[in-house]
Amino acid sequence: MKSGFVALAGRPNAGKSTLINALVKEKIAIVSAKPQTTRSEIRGIVNTDDAQIVFTDTPGIHKARHRLEQRMNKEAANVIQGVDVIYMVVDGSVPFGSGDQYVLQMVENAGLPVFLIFNKIDRLKREKVLKNLQSWQERFDFAEIFPISALKQNDFSDLLETTKKYLPDGEPFFPKDIVSDNPENFRIAEIIREKILETTEEEVPHSTAVVIEAKECDHNSCTIQALILVEKSGQKGIIIGKNGARLKRIGTLARTDIEKLLGVHVYLTLFVRVEEEWRDRDSRITEYGYGYTDE
Repeated sequence: MKSGFVALAGRPNAGKSTLINALVKEKIAIVSAKPQTTRSEIRGIVNTDDAQIVFTDTPGIHKARHRLEQRMNKEAANVIQGVDVIYMVVDGSVPFGSGDQYVLQMVENAGLPVFLIFNKIDRLKREKVLKNLQSWQERFDFAEIFPISALKQNDFSDLLETTKKYLPDGEPFFPKDIVSDNPENFRIAEIIREKILETTEEEVPHSTAVVIEAKECDHNSCTIQALILVEKSGQKGIIIGKNGARLKRIGTLARTDIEKLLGVHVYLTLFVRVEEEWRDRDSRITEYGYGYTDE
């Protein structure tokens, strides 16, 4: 039996989270059009008759402006060093850029088999896909190359079968009945943060954190209290919205997805608090569960 780890690395908005959800066939990573959506390592587990593949979605690697972003980059680099295969996920619809070169150098230094996952090919005509793909092939000797559309493609059997060939023999790392080992509270908090990303604009989403303060569940229902943290009072007003309308919408959207996750009726209460400059404070970043730490 084959058993091993695969890291998904790439720039923000390359489609890593969409791909891991498609591979696992369940939504375990939040998705949005805004960069830096993924802040922490997300693991998705695919079990077949002869293999267990543990996929790790890493934060998008980018130029850091805050301590949080520095730690996100460090987490991505740390994950890359501890796997068997790397998927370098790239947005094939845009030309190669300096950010791609930075990620490529990090991946190259890992000394592991690297698959080029050439994503978003549905956005381009075939001729353009081939042209952009050729420019990538000239820059690195990839072990395998897979042009895909993580958003629209349903069958990834070829990718999975090829990946198995690069994994060591071994027993499963996780029970075969789970698709992710991320804690339930973490997944709930991420769902709420996803709805903030969907309903707000500009800088506000990146300055928010979500903490589950209380959760009581039985066989029929679950009562959850969650705290949304922002860095400025003006951001708090934006999250709440006129007469509380936006906060109510965030809660309604989040509750629907949380109910799908938990399988019971959910009573969700959201609060908003200002926590100035939390993205530059290591203690707060750790407390809220984001980014790699040496502690």
